[in-house]
Amino acid sequence: MSSNHPYAFLALLALVAVAFPLILLSVAQIWFKFFQPAKPSAVKNDVYECGVAPSGDSWIQFKAHYYLYAILFLIFDVEVLFLLPFAVAFTGLPTGALIAMFVFMLLLAEGLVWAWQRGHLEWK
Repeated sequence: MSSNHPYAFLALLALVAVAFPLILLSVAQIWFKFFQPAKPSAVKNDVYECGVAPSGDSWIQFKAHYYLYAILFLIFDVEVLFLLPFAVAFTGLPTGALIAMFVFMLLLAEGLVWAWQRGHLEWK
């Protein structure tokens, strides 16, 4: 492809990247309409879960508090991973990096205090 525009190849690539999946999805939809007609039945519409017939009410209560513990753990765990490169290169960093990491640590501590004050760290 010989074009004078420097981004012509990227435009062609973007066009192919959008057109290819759309064409495949259109072909799949046409195939489904004409060669796979819907044949609903009571067996096909029945709820199926891991080979066990459903029984009882599907609504159950669970404590969302456990998910909050998991999310808080992930937040603080990932933030501690951000501190590792800083600790490794501590002596070679400029003062601006030290200030930025200090602000990061303050925000981390503020998040911990916020979660503690709201009672999210209490096991109920």
